Amino acid sequence: MEKLKCLVPERLKRRVAESSTDDLPSLSSSLLHFFLSLPQFHELIAELAADPKTQTGLCGKKKDAALELKHKGNLCYSTGDHSQALRCYSQALRLAPIDAHDAAKNLVATLYLNRASLFHKMGLLMESLRDCSRALEISPSYSKAWYRRGKVNASLGNYEDAVHDLTVAKNMEPSVGGKKQIESELDTLAPNNENKSAKPVQHSQKSVGIPDVPQHIKLHYVKTPDKGRGMASQFDIPQASLIHTEEPYAVVILKKCRETYCHYCLNELPADTIPCMSCSLPLYCSQHCQVRAGGGILVNYSSKINIHENRSSCVEEYIPDTAGGSNFDPKLECIPEHKHECQGLHWPAILPTDVVLAGRVVVKSIERKGQFTEVPNPLETLGLCESYSKMQPESKLELHIYSIVLLFCLRHSYSSELSINGDSTSRIVVLLSQIKVNSMAIVRMKSSDFSDQQDWFQKFSSSEPEAASSVEQVRVGQALYKAASLFNHSCQPNIHAYFISRSLLIRTTEFVAGGCPLELSYGPQVGQWDCKDRLRFLEEQYFFRCQCRGCSEVNASDLVISGFCCVYPNCSGVVLDNLVANCEKHKSKIPETISVESHLQVHDFNDFDIKKVAHISLDETRRSLVDSGYCLKCGSYCNLASRREEVEKAWIHLRSLQDSIASKDICSTSLSDALRSLGLLRSILHAYNKGIAEVEDNLAKAFCFTGDLRSARDHSKASIEILEKLYGPSHIVIGYELVKLSSIQLSLGDCTAVDNINRLSAIFSNYYGQHADIIFPYLSFLERESCRIIH
Repeated sequence: MEKLKCLVPERLKRRVAESSTDDLPSLSSSLLHFFLSLPQFHELIAELAADPKTQTGLCGKKKDAALELKHKGNLCYSTGDHSQALRCYSQALRLAPIDAHDAAKNLVATLYLNRASLFHKMGLLMESLRDCSRALEISPSYSKAWYRRGKVNASLGNYEDAVHDLTVAKNMEPSVGGKKQIESELDTLAPNNENKSAKPVQHSQKSVGIPDVPQHIKLHYVKTPDKGRGMASQFDIPQASLIHTEEPYAVVILKKCRETYCHYCLNELPADTIPCMSCSLPLYCSQHCQVRAGGGILVNYSSKINIHENRSSCVEEYIPDTAGGSNFDPKLECIPEHKHECQGLHWPAILPTDVVLAGRVVVKSIERKGQFTEVPNPLETLGLCESYSKMQPESKLELHIYSIVLLFCLRHSYSSELSINGDSTSRIVVLLSQIKVNSMAIVRMKSSDFSDQQDWFQKFSSSEPEAASSVEQVRVGQALYKAASLFNHSCQPNIHAYFISRSLLIRTTEFVAGGCPLELSYGPQVGQWDCKDRLRFLEEQYFFRCQCRGCSEVNASDLVISGFCCVYPNCSGVVLDNLVANCEKHKSKIPETISVESHLQVHDFNDFDIKKVAHISLDETRRSLVDSGYCLKCGSYCNLASRREEVEKAWIHLRSLQDSIASKDICSTSLSDALRSLGLLRSILHAYNKGIAEVEDNLAKAFCFTGDLRSARDHSKASIEILEKLYGPSHIVIGYELVKLSSIQLSLGDCTAVDNINRLSAIFSNYYGQHADIIFPYLSFLERESCRIIH
């Protein structure tokens, strides 16, 4: 794309820089005409829309590569390298064409069976069972698959199913010796089959019911003087109330998550991943998600491909039973969001995520309208605000180029009748500008220390030194939610958004009076960044200057988060640097109430903290003294230049400790250097400076790795004490940190862990309601451990 940008003449660049939405059709037409005259443009389109049947596509199926990976997987299996064998088989499945054969057997079915055998060897029985069923759905007369599924069912205690599968395998087995072996195994199972066991029940987020919003919570549009249209309720809403649920209009997985998360539901991928049948790009966690994405189904697919198998009458009889582990609902409504990106095309893998998302929006809009030649007007289809006129010239030009490229890719892969002209390209430009300011990041909760829940449980139960879990939110997808886009931003939000699979749910995190705007955070919040950084981020990303109460009124968090301490040790005042001081000068004194269109919402501010650290900022007669280098409590001056140099020297050792933690190679020297640096920072920075909290947190992690859990506990507590001042005691960030502290305390047998677990449970319930255990699966384990300590 950079090459195309460089080729655009200056006269067109000037038109782009000066353009508004009214100019788009004419400007888009001119740019389209220019690019159509460039050989480089046509070369780019040919590469992005490469036909995998005639060229080596990035996402196409490749039989030779699949066979090579299968052979490598077999070698790894035979040598006991199970993890590498699993990687080989799974990648081979991704590349194998559905109609490819190997030794007169369907290659995909063979790969599923090989992986099933590996799973059985590894003790992953449900994964093995599902892979056996997938092999049989493709090749119902595959006797080895019936045999393997029978063995797995026996291991699971599903004796009736085991007898059924082994009987079919025996009827298909051509050799006398093989039949006798299976008969022997059936005789062994006979006594067990008399006491039939229930099949294990699997639970997943896909089966979780999303509750309806209570009928008494009715949201409506409101207009505020500084934010325009927003959302509110006519009546008071209690804390922790579910106020909104919504399915996405369109969603796409982020590039960095393609190998680890399902491309449909965006949940973490299991070991038995399922690829798309027509290309090698998406991976799914189940056939359920594969079908929903429009990736096709395996059921009865064998009837469409030439398997060259002679089926006996007994095979035909058992074909309906081959899909025992697929969990596929034939009545399932499919959303073919991946269909137009399939067949091994390059562009879905190469173009930016927001452009791929725009392609899905366009296709869905066209499908709904039923007119396959025109791009629907996104202002009418979505009804969302756009940001084109506020964008920088460079960003505007990128939007134009990507719009033209996307249209040509869609014409190639979706509809050859799609019109490409000034009007259609201008509509894509508007759509991309809508996505820029209205799309939401879908996040998942993930432990930053361990790969999965079982890993954490094992380390905790064995009291290993590093058995302290910390959690973080990971961005996995980007989506458009039409109604949710109407909620305005606040750096001190009163609602919280979270996700169950692709479904968006929004809850209140505090009592909200009737008529008051319901506002969520678009990114940074008070306590996370200081005010100047939040303002800059929101202006750069969303093109507005935030005027929420966190950015327009004095609050203690913004004063101390990056502040220095007073030169007098007994003074608790804060000293600001120049940039922070200039930002804080323009804030107003805290009012007792805030009026929103005659509705009053009383906010609970801790005036004591502000008076303790910055009394001058609350005194209107002395606001002029809010300046860089001066203590906001006693007015004394300190030289910040020399203090900054000392801080930078301290951070040299602290960065070294961070590197040691990342490599899990922590020596006593790095720890002692970090402790000295922490002492230096505490003598320079304000006691509630977030940098100190981060150092305390890093030291807690380091001491966990060295096995000194008591020191880890003390430093974790010190970090949380600071964060409570910055965020407030009931913020979700405090809940995340309490997970780490309570796990350390449990490892020590510290009874105070009970109070912290109860506290984090209350915080998670406030933010996630009945879904707390789903969003954070460690919670139930911590609660059980808490009960064990009590008793």
